[in-house]
Amino acid sequence: MAVEPPVTAPSGDQTRIHNIGYRSYDGPRLGRAYARRSLYSQSLRGSYGLGRSVKSKVLPMLLFVVMCVPAAIMVAVAVATKAKELPVDYTRYAIIMQAVISLYVASQAPQSVSRDLRFKTVPLYFSRPIETADYVRAKFAALASALFILTAAPLLVLYVGALLAKLDFADQTEGFAQGLVSVALLSLLFAGIGLVIASVTPRRGFGIAAVIAVMTISYGAVSTLQAIADAQNSIGAVPWIGLFSPVTLIDGVQSAFLGAASTFPGGIGPSHGEGVAYVLVTLGLIAATYGLLIRRYRKVGL
Repeated sequence: MAVEPPVTAPSGDQTRIHNIGYRSYDGPRLGRAYARRSLYSQSLRGSYGLGRSVKSKVLPMLLFVVMCVPAAIMVAVAVATKAKELPVDYTRYAIIMQAVISLYVASQAPQSVSRDLRFKTVPLYFSRPIETADYVRAKFAALASALFILTAAPLLVLYVGALLAKLDFADQTEGFAQGLVSVALLSLLFAGIGLVIASVTPRRGFGIAAVIAVMTISYGAVSTLQAIADAQNSIGAVPWIGLFSPVTLIDGVQSAFLGAASTFPGGIGPSHGEGVAYVLVTLGLIAATYGLLIRRYRKVGL
């Protein structure tokens, strides 16, 4: 039977006991504003996969390229043919590419909030120094900024191309400014809707499917009802039906106030009076989604 060797105690020069006591933090305390900016920056970078794995970069970067390539082709054609105007107005481009924008929202809204819900890290954010409103503002602003980059970049390509094609500077600048106003509203509205839907479930897959369903079904249903109303000569009902889809809301606002051609059946957009209703509903939806996010995260952070 083997006998284990005796365990020898370590010598005195190998043992140390340090009584450092309690030490408070004496460095700078950057506070809520710094934490809010950091969360915004991290969320914005995450919307394009920056700071994450290569796999996370593929879809957002691919969608960004898909948004810009048609604009680049239009510019090339305009320069080569010495066209007198661009094939598509600045305010029309986002409406034409709304499927790509909806897919981007569906993929990035859950990425922004679902992981925090799934891993139950939201209460850690609220431990201090930030509060619920800080978290919601940072996430809302980050996704809206990411969407604005996605939708404004092709407009910039069109604008630069128009100047290279020596089109009228004043007309192109006015159209570019109108396009920026339109995509800014679109970015805020789509970001709010996407985040509200994504915040309901910690499952990213469910969030993606839900956002796609809401965007697609609402637009399809509204477009179908508008077509039916137009076929039955109920032209007055067409603009009011457009209030029930995010895409047609933006279409109505820009056709009423930004001089854009409407995609409604017959090309008949809302009048200025009806356009006021479109603006109020759009701003109301943005405010409502922000309020719903505040209420949602107050419950989650308890």
